[in-house]
Amino acid sequence: MKKILLLSLFILGVSTQIQAQDNSDFKKETVEFLKLTGAGDAFKTAIEQIGAMVSEENKEAYIKEANGTLDGLYDKMAELYMAEFTQSEIQELVVFYNTDLGKKLATKQLGLTQKAMMFGQSWGMEVQAIAQKYN
Repeated sequence: MKKILLLSLFILGVSTQIQAQDNSDFKKETVEFLKLTGAGDAFKTAIEQIGAMVSEENKEAYIKEANGTLDGLYDKMAELYMAEFTQSEIQELVVFYNTDLGKKLATKQLGLTQKAMMFGQSWGMEVQAIAQKYN
């Protein structure tokens, strides 16, 4: 009985270690995907925009510290995407974002999203006015 218990614990330990390694690879691939989508450029721009209020004498320290927060952000975002996509799907997305079309999408995606949000806000106000008409 002891041998079966020890063998079960050993198998569980090996299985957990393999799964952790797979998860680590999956997370690395997901972070790579996020960077390919242009998220890194968006974060860099946000750091620069927020840092506009920082004095020139403190700018270098600010940028260094702000950039230090990116690993944690990428980890959280990777977990979000890992919950929605399989590792195989993320690998396919990485392949796509390494194509010319994928690179073009990555460079244009942020601007398109911002414009689409403005359209959405305008549309929402239009629908709100319609709703008020029927109140």
